[in-house]
Amino acid sequence: MHIAVSACLIGIKVRYDGGDRQSLFITNELAKYATFIPFCPEALAFGTPRPSVRLVKKDGEILVITNDGDIDLTKELLDKSNSELNNISTTNLSGIIFKARSPSCGLGSTKVQIDNSAQDSEVDGLFAGLCREKFPLLPMQEEGKLEDDWLRENFIMQLFAYNSFEVLKNNNPTMKMLVDFHMKNKFLLQAKDEKLYRVLGNIVANHEKLLFHELFSNYEYNFKLAISKKSSIKRNRNVLEHMSGFFKNELSSVEKEILHKQIDEYAQKIVPIIVPLSTIKLYAKKYNTSYILGQVFLEPYPKELALRSSLLSSK
Repeated sequence: MHIAVSACLIGIKVRYDGGDRQSLFITNELAKYATFIPFCPEALAFGTPRPSVRLVKKDGEILVITNDGDIDLTKELLDKSNSELNNISTTNLSGIIFKARSPSCGLGSTKVQIDNSAQDSEVDGLFAGLCREKFPLLPMQEEGKLEDDWLRENFIMQLFAYNSFEVLKNNNPTMKMLVDFHMKNKFLLQAKDEKLYRVLGNIVANHEKLLFHELFSNYEYNFKLAISKKSSIKRNRNVLEHMSGFFKNELSSVEKEILHKQIDEYAQKIVPIIVPLSTIKLYAKKYNTSYILGQVFLEPYPKELALRSSLLSSK
């Protein structure tokens, strides 16, 4: 898959001071599964090294002002931000990772000074704002928030789910292929948003007898919206209980006790979700429950990323 990434996060020395802010998770872990498309509108506009800049809100308009000399560089940065947007738009992206707090790339974390006063608030950087407008359903996150286990797990799950749909979309999909895709993602969708999960089920049922291209477009929008939602312990627990119901008649009393204890301990944040999930997968293999074994929720991204092994990956 292709991910657009702030260039400094993958070790390219484009910061205003000539340095970088390499993220080891991105370059050492995520790089195994993705090709990165680097961007840095500030370096493109002003070179490296360069004077640092800040955002100032004046008369309702956000300006880019140098910290040294108060020079207005808004037009220059906006022009190069649009150039970078056009550049990354030529690739079929599955996500974007931004540098937090950057005047160009902060995603809701960039400080904006209000009318040159001491008062400020947090907004999108110029480039990040353009990306959010251009790609409203594309997975996006700042590198700083990827240090939070829960936000990291949710973003990576969204990233791989989004990419899986793009693979389907680019493979001349048929109605059967879409139904199969939906069936495999049912528990993932249910864990994200129960309402949208039901909407998507109604779409593939096609009670309205829509033409396939219209139905597919409707499914795409709602699928990408659903996977953008954050998971929760409550919804995950409901899914775990639902999955266990598919082989409950085959389980011995001891096996039932073990599994339900693990699900309860997950809900109490005693064990991470990987514990009951591993047991469900074990029992599904033992009793040949193929429907469960085919569910994306069991392994929504490469297990080597080990994001479900932390107690902090659930809220």
